[in-house]
Amino acid sequence: MVEAFGLDTHEPLVRLAAIVRGADTDRLDLAPEAAGLLAISLGLSRIHSDDHAQLEAGMAVYDALYRCCRDAQGEKHNWSSHQPTRGKVSA
Repeated sequence: MVEAFGLDTHEPLVRLAAIVRGADTDRLDLAPEAAGLLAISLGLSRIHSDDHAQLEAGMAVYDALYRCCRDAQGEKHNWSSHQPTRGKVSA
């Protein structure tokens, strides 16, 4: 669809399309994020029985994925989470 509308030169949309295609067609190898989108979509379908409510809830997910494709390529989660010292409780 990206190509059909002449948007295939906008790299963030091309990346987003690969994520959606992977999640939608069970070709999770197309993009690392495809499995996460599939899981979120399945979860939304269990939360919302109304299609319109599900669509509205999903719009924030797609907006966030687009922003990730546009602004956060190459960003990694490579920081350590705080590990409390054994036997001590943080205040």
